[in-house]
Amino acid sequence: MADHSIKKTLYSVIFGTNTPAGKRFDVLLIVVIIASVLLIMLDSIQTISIQYHRALYVGEWVFTLFFLLEYLTRIYCSPKKTSYIFSFYGLIDLISILPAFIGLIFPTANHLTIFRLIRVLRIFRVLKLVRHVDEANILLVALLRSRRKVFVFFSSVLVITVIFGSILFVVEGEENGFSSIPHSIYFAIVTITTVGYGDISPQTPLGQFISSIMMLTGYAIIAVPTGILTAELHHEMGIQRSSSMCPNCNRSGHENDANFCKHCGGELNTISSKEHG
Repeated sequence: MADHSIKKTLYSVIFGTNTPAGKRFDVLLIVVIIASVLLIMLDSIQTISIQYHRALYVGEWVFTLFFLLEYLTRIYCSPKKTSYIFSFYGLIDLISILPAFIGLIFPTANHLTIFRLIRVLRIFRVLKLVRHVDEANILLVALLRSRRKVFVFFSSVLVITVIFGSILFVVEGEENGFSSIPHSIYFAIVTITTVGYGDISPQTPLGQFISSIMMLTGYAIIAVPTGILTAELHHEMGIQRSSSMCPNCNRSGHENDANFCKHCGGELNTISSKEHG
């Protein structure tokens, strides 16, 4: 019984945000995450890393042990442990602590590029911030809802770049730097995306004309994914706002955290649901 009470208390503090203790824990966690990410960035600067190596090393282990304790506590108090472990946030929590322990297992691999990549994975701690921003969750849902439309759009752009790249390979040829179709497709991608590195460029009038069409095409299609995501965001925000209905005037459209109706001033049902939650 006591164990159940402890788990319930920990769960309300760690996973909940409605209680004062839960809010204080979230603020503490945000500060620790930002501090750990700044430490990782400082560690990547060679002069600072050499001069303050010991302090950075100790600081990194303090953060790692803190996140390890948080991760184990979340597993301990979670009612569905497996669901949390394999969830998006559960995997991010795991990634935030793994690199340090991998370094202990393979201490002689410091010179390997793959180990440097594993160390950089610590920067993923910044994704832990998403958990504490309601608007980020709305954005994540909107991205998930629009993934098929974005995939279709991406596939269409990929087809266009392959066609343009192949045409330029034929028109320009190896003598003008378009040595292969993949290389020409690379030029098509940087042109359509309006990046334009300038490492290769068409020399023939026809090639320059095709490149101009590609640039105009890039400006024409660049707003398409923005429109898709904006529509999904508007839809998701409408769902969030319409979830609270006033029991007095039966009108919806309130913010998700509103306590009183913006039309008649009456109390919303969200007050009682928050108290029970």
